Amino acid sequence: MKIAKKIVTGIVILVGILLVIALFVKKEFEVVTEIVISQPKMDVFNYIKYLKNQDNYSIWAKMDPNMKKEYKGTDGTVGFVSSWDSDHEKVGKGEQEIKKITEGERLDFELRFFDPFKAIHPAYMTTEAVSDTETKVTWGFSGKMNYPMNLMLLFLNMEKMISKDLDTGLVNLKTILEAS
Repeated sequence: MKIAKKIVTGIVILVGILLVIALFVKKEFEVVTEIVISQPKMDVFNYIKYLKNQDNYSIWAKMDPNMKKEYKGTDGTVGFVSSWDSDHEKVGKGEQEIKKITEGERLDFELRFFDPFKAIHPAYMTTEAVSDTETKVTWGFSGKMNYPMNLMLLFLNMEKMISKDLDTGLVNLKTILEAS
């Protein structure tokens, strides 16, 4: 009986310590990655503003070629929603919606994840002319993990994990656009 009491007390103390630590751990993360593509700015922007085109360069779209996809609205316009449903553990189920378009400059969208976890994260892509024939594309993503789940940010480097996937997507985008 004394051993069980000590074990329970130890577990309670450990959980308490972790909850206190979580009070001081960051809750937000942000990932920004970029690439220069040898194409004029408007050509690049006119490609990325269509969410359906992400199927051609996004690493997540390529992870499960059998995922179910649905679209609502007019692609390339505010309010367009692209939904996905996959059994692949890294893809899951969710949707993204175009929230704002600054023509030729910036595309803001909202990612809504339903499975394997629930979360809403803002994301964006921008285009900036480097020259008449070169465009810098920036892909940004931010998120928040509420207390006490933010404790996971001590063990997971979200920035590194997500930036690797965004970088791969941008390299795929560059390959596609420079081949045309």
